[in-house]
Amino acid sequence: MNKVLYPGTFDPVTNGHMDLIERGRRLFDGVIVGVAAAHHKDGPLFSLEERTEMVRIAVRGMEGVEVLPFEGLLVDFARALGVHAVLRGLRAISDFEFETQMAFMNRRLAPDVEFLFLPADEKVTYLNSSVVKEIARLGGDVSSFVPPPVRERLAARFGGGAG
Repeated sequence: MNKVLYPGTFDPVTNGHMDLIERGRRLFDGVIVGVAAAHHKDGPLFSLEERTEMVRIAVRGMEGVEVLPFEGLLVDFARALGVHAVLRGLRAISDFEFETQMAFMNRRLAPDVEFLFLPADEKVTYLNSSVVKEIARLGGDVSSFVPPPVRERLAARFGGGAG
């Protein structure tokens, strides 16, 4: 089976992420959504378990999609799964610059793992998790940016806002 790994922190999963998962399903036999532990300094809003659960709920009913949490190097996770292709989305030139640097580094670590870039659909190119969290934090309506279960989690986290 020809599967692709789509990694991210998904803090939270957005409709932009969902678009890439759906498009990945059309290109591959299966998509493994890898929810990264996220060890950056600020830390995620939601725990690894919460983020994994939100993605699982969002993809429920999507045939060929599996959701797995992971820690450590992405290429080690891909190799452990036996996956040789990693899908990344690009919204802007800045994403391209960052993603190509990461792909080159990962190629040095694991030459057998290929990185594939898909441009974001123009309907969701402006979306990112940080902006969605800020809108929700300020009581704005995020219902058109995230799947319904994610909107509910954001509303609960920020005291009823989030649309």
